[in-house]
Amino acid sequence: MAVTVYDHPLSPYGQKVKIALNEKGVEYGAPLPTGIGSGSADPEFAAGSPRGEVPLLLHEEAAIFDSSVILAYIEEVWPNPALLPATARDRARVRMLEETMDTHYEAITWGLSEVRYFHRASGAEAERFEAIAQEQLMRWHAWLAAQLADRPWFNGDAFGWGDLCVLPFVNGAVGFGYGPDAPALTDWLARANARDSVAPVVAAAAAVAFDSPAISLEAVHEAMAAGLFKRQYRDHRLEWMVRSGGLGVVADGLAKDNIRLIEPFAAPG
Repeated sequence: MAVTVYDHPLSPYGQKVKIALNEKGVEYGAPLPTGIGSGSADPEFAAGSPRGEVPLLLHEEAAIFDSSVILAYIEEVWPNPALLPATARDRARVRMLEETMDTHYEAITWGLSEVRYFHRASGAEAERFEAIAQEQLMRWHAWLAAQLADRPWFNGDAFGWGDLCVLPFVNGAVGFGYGPDAPALTDWLARANARDSVAPVVAAAAAVAFDSPAISLEAVHEAMAAGLFKRQYRDHRLEWMVRSGGLGVVADGLAKDNIRLIEPFAAPG
């Protein structure tokens, strides 16, 4: 059964899907779709992902977007080994973890990338965004440490859904220099990153990190200035930027046409 995951190695949402497939021993291809954020995406990718976001999973006749929906599909189609905990309460617990990381936490690291790599702010304003992000990440790490409590894994006794939904985002914060300092959380992070299902995903992200030679940020900035590349500003990301005092950043991006919001999906055909 051929499986394709349209993905970008730096996407934490794509990373959690790939880790899940790796845990289940499912082989897949992970091509990078062209034209994301430019309005001229690969036709197959554009048809399957109307929001223009990775990941997109293709399997047989199914085309599934949204990482949470994809994870649920993976769990149903390849139930062994199970990634969800055994009890309803624990399944709800790890799904709440996923929702928290996907929205509240990811918005912070996304905002950091907007400032550091996409130059949405500079000087004192950039320093202010950094300070806000650092303080919020510290608070989230304290919350995560409490969620982990005395469990060896967020999922419980074994690595699973709760871990793969937290790991990519915390790794992202580490990349910005704002990793956790709680001993239990740092120990968990090291053990999780050492797993066979995780290590190649982390390595792929490191190979194309924003500060690596694989990405020409100068070319990206030129494309943004010309309105040819647009960063996704929706839901939690837009909220974080506005409440962090970045309303002017949003207004400037709209004026320059280098940010995008979700439009109604086009009818197929």
